[in-house]
Amino acid sequence: MVKQRSRTSIAAWIALLPMILTVVFAYIGTMLFTARVSLSSSRIFPTSDFVGLGQYARLFRNERWLLSLENLAIYGVLFVLACLVIGFLLAVFIDQKVSGEGVLRTVFLYPYAMSFVATGLVWQWILNPSLGIQQVLRHMGFEDAQFDWIVDQDKALYTIVIATVWQASGLVMALLLSGLRGIDEEMWKAARIDGIPRWRVYISIVLPMLWPSLSTAFVLLFAMVIKLFDPVVAMTQGGPGTASEVPAKFIMDYLFGRANIGLASAASIVLLTTVMAIVAPLYFARSKVVQKRSKA
Repeated sequence: MVKQRSRTSIAAWIALLPMILTVVFAYIGTMLFTARVSLSSSRIFPTSDFVGLGQYARLFRNERWLLSLENLAIYGVLFVLACLVIGFLLAVFIDQKVSGEGVLRTVFLYPYAMSFVATGLVWQWILNPSLGIQQVLRHMGFEDAQFDWIVDQDKALYTIVIATVWQASGLVMALLLSGLRGIDEEMWKAARIDGIPRWRVYISIVLPMLWPSLSTAFVLLFAMVIKLFDPVVAMTQGGPGTASEVPAKFIMDYLFGRANIGLASAASIVLLTTVMAIVAPLYFARSKVVQKRSKA
């Protein structure tokens, strides 16, 4: 029996070996390499010299980088909140067992399956003042209609929020709908017998029970926020001016356009550190909740 268990364990480790090597070299290895390059004066190619935190000091003196962080913070708050609220409302709507549920699920989830490089161009046309919504409204007789956010420095970022919320809300809907379908029907019967209003059941009982689904949706949305690049390039190119600049575009510009791999690496490490600082406590809290529920 002991020999059989040992053979099974060895076979499992052999099966896992390719994935372990991938994690070690492709993920951890590249992160360590990026961290090392960020401590050098590398320009076009990586160098082995050591300049300490010089690249990080230069990074946080760069007004474009600071603006990109500010834009990312505004975008992230609006995007995550809007996706969670809209996704939850869509999930509640479909959970009412409406007719055509399968079609509606496909319609709501379809945008997430599309490339934003393609759909971003469509959104650019829709929001273009001379082609899109503004022009259509004026042809309909609303001569003073104005919707030129995409060319307005103060509002261009919000057009990216609108377009990306349209794309990601369906994913949140799918995650929360699976959570809603896992809630025991007896809970609804008990709430009806006690005369508790339906809206209060959702707020006081259902939402806390959806915590695992909500935390998963938050992590996925947060990853989208940090990686924000395609929508910006497809819709505004970071403009007008630098009004919709974001960290990922800053990194790509300095990595390929300005041949400053040291500064781009420092920016990448700052983003990585930010992600770990936010996601790690969330995963820790989630694991604690799961442990408590398993012991209960």
